[in-house]
Amino acid sequence: MQRVLGYIRKACQEYGLIENGDKIAVGVSGGKDSLVLLAGLAKMRRFFEAEYELRAISLDPRFGGKDGDFSPVERLCEELDVPFTLIRTDIAEIVFDIRKEKNPCALCSKMRRGALHDAAKENGCNKIALGHNNDDVIETFIMNLFREGRVGCFSPKSYLSRKDLTMIRPLIFAPESAVQSACNKTGFEVIKSPCPVDKLTERQRVKDFLEAREKEDRGFKQRIFGALRKSGTDNW
Repeated sequence: MQRVLGYIRKACQEYGLIENGDKIAVGVSGGKDSLVLLAGLAKMRRFFEAEYELRAISLDPRFGGKDGDFSPVERLCEELDVPFTLIRTDIAEIVFDIRKEKNPCALCSKMRRGALHDAAKENGCNKIALGHNNDDVIETFIMNLFREGRVGCFSPKSYLSRKDLTMIRPLIFAPESAVQSACNKTGFEVIKSPCPVDKLTERQRVKDFLEAREKEDRGFKQRIFGALRKSGTDNW
C-alpha cells in the first residue's frame, strides 16, 4: 500500500488534485481500484499538506433487478472512518431491459456519472475522486486514437461547470499491477462485477492488445504514457 500511496501523493502534488478544505466524494464500485483509492486517500489524510474530508459513495445498478451486496464497502468505510452512502438505481434495467443497448457501456457510464454527480452535490462535496489507474489512462488514449481518430484522454483534473464539481483521478500514476498487489496484500474484499458484458468490452480487447505488446517490447505502455504527457493534451 505504501507504493500506491506514493503514486497518489505524486499525482496530487503534480496536478494540484487536493486543496485545503476539500470535501471529496470517492466513487466506490467495490472493485480493486476504487477500494485501494479510498484506502489510500483515507490514509493520506494523516500526512498530506492539505486538510480534506472524504465521503464514499456507491451506486448499485441492480443487475437482474436485485440489490447488490455492498456490505464489504460499508465495513471498510467503518474501519477507515469514512462516511458511506449507498444509492440503489435502476440503471441496469434501463440499459439492458428497456433500451436493450447493443453497446451498453456508454449509456451505463453516462447514467452512473450523472447519479454520482448528484449524490456528491447532495452530500456537500466539491470534488469527486475516481479510481482510474495508469493502465486505464493508456487504454483510453489508444481507444480514442484507434476508434475515434483523435489524440486525447480523460484529464487528471477537470471542472464540471454545470455541476460546480471537480473530477480528480489520484491513481493515474499507479500501474494496475501495483493496485492489484496492494489490494491483495491488504486483504480487501473485492465485489465481483455482475455486469453481463464484463470482460467482453472493447476496453478489454485493447487491454489484451497492450499486454501482448508489452510482453514483446518491455516499456511499450510507458512510452505511450510518456507521449501523452509530453503532448500536453487534455491538461496532461
